[in-house]
Amino acid sequence: MMSLYALFYFFIFISFSTSAAAPQPHVVFIMADDYGWYDVGYHGSEIKTPHLDSLSASGVRLENYYVQPICTPSRNQLMTGRYQIHTGMQHSIIWPCQPYCVPLNETFLPHLMKKSGYSTHMVGKWHLGMYMKDCLPTRRGFDSFFGYLTGSEDYFTHTHCAMVSTNLSRCALDFREGEEVTNAYKGSYSTELFSERATSIIQTHNPKQPLFLYVALQAVHAPLQVPMRYLSPYGFIKDHNRRMYAGMVSAMDEAVGNITAALKQSGLWENTVLVFSTDNGGQTMTGGSNWPLRGRKLTLWEGGIRGVGFVAGPLIKQPGSVSHELIHISDWLPTLVALAGGRTNTTKPLDGFNVWSTISEGHASPRLELLHNIDPLFEDHYPCEGNGGNLTLAQTDSGKSWTYSGFNISFHAAIRWSNWKLLTGNPGCGAWFPRPEQNTSSILDMRPLKPVMLFDIDKDPQERNEVSAKFPTVVEYLLGRLAVYQKQALPIIYPDNDPRCDPGPAGAWGPWA
Repeated sequence: MMSLYALFYFFIFISFSTSAAAPQPHVVFIMADDYGWYDVGYHGSEIKTPHLDSLSASGVRLENYYVQPICTPSRNQLMTGRYQIHTGMQHSIIWPCQPYCVPLNETFLPHLMKKSGYSTHMVGKWHLGMYMKDCLPTRRGFDSFFGYLTGSEDYFTHTHCAMVSTNLSRCALDFREGEEVTNAYKGSYSTELFSERATSIIQTHNPKQPLFLYVALQAVHAPLQVPMRYLSPYGFIKDHNRRMYAGMVSAMDEAVGNITAALKQSGLWENTVLVFSTDNGGQTMTGGSNWPLRGRKLTLWEGGIRGVGFVAGPLIKQPGSVSHELIHISDWLPTLVALAGGRTNTTKPLDGFNVWSTISEGHASPRLELLHNIDPLFEDHYPCEGNGGNLTLAQTDSGKSWTYSGFNISFHAAIRWSNWKLLTGNPGCGAWFPRPEQNTSSILDMRPLKPVMLFDIDKDPQERNEVSAKFPTVVEYLLGRLAVYQKQALPIIYPDNDPRCDPGPAGAWGPWA
């Protein structure tokens, strides 16, 4: 008869052997561009998103999930698991002629997945720098790349227009297979094109090898372009921009459905984790809506940074859940690498957390604090339109110091701690844009913007009740935390345009250095 000690170790051995034998999951990460909080069916939108609704309903909807307010920073934090301040990229995006990229000494997510034996593929938008070949996706961990390098382009011609120098603007092709420029797909709508390439990768993948597929869709970023067949269900939408945007969302929803169908048809789905995320809030100037949240893309208000996101797949232990736990886009790297059985001990210190048990099993998030950003160079180039909505800091005595608790409160910054959110400086347009079908104008807070604002986000997600005067101790603590982060911040990388970037009249955007 087996002793109790022997029985104990037998069960440990069996448990270890079973977990060790578990196959590595396939990981598909789909990122939408400029997708608004309100613009998914399960948030009540008039836009139909049956595939997103169904997938998320069978998975876990992330309702307290945060991204960055603009494109490059979100993608940077996804790929590095590190805050912007720790990579020197806390200001703006990478423009086509700026000679920099995410620092080459940063370890990217696909590189870590490859170390764990994954086949790694990328489809869609890069926007993490391209001035030299070492910055390209295929040099940063991806086995293949099919897409474009800049921040936006024509959906059909795949050309991008940008300033080369003060007096010269250039429109040129921006589309590649691997590192080679191609014009073979001119006339093909990019949302459909990227969906077709993603499904092809899935269909031809060897199921014995784990797959990491990153699909960074162009949709639903401007320009507002979509085949007419996607517009027919939206004749009831009178606003032109909103109607075009709705059609683009439908095309994106169909693309997600096609990718999911390919996973199921190929037999990969049963061992797949699928993540869907926007990169920032919706752009209200081009049809997007973040109702009822305040603000929009480019701002540190909830409308700019609270993201539509969910996780789906049979590996989730509590399917059909809604998570209100605090999760950030920087959390994906440690989470997905851990799922892959990999390690992050070769990276620089991470700001992200492994949140798989939070998502899959409903445990509390290990994240209690979230730095949204600190950008001393911020300028509001897109203030609220009309009605005097250009928000400016309240007037103070000219000799008054801007530094409190060691932090310069004129900086564009925001931090979240538990239920509290502190904003300093100018967060950007602070309008509450109405629900799209409501025929009313945006509502502005016409009071002077306070240099320090505190909100209880759990009770007040719309940021209507500023409470800094009631909770001075919380304000002081969070200003102190911002001061700590600012001391850690690397110098901002944001060089002037390099005119050598000019692709010429018949060239293509790409490495020049």
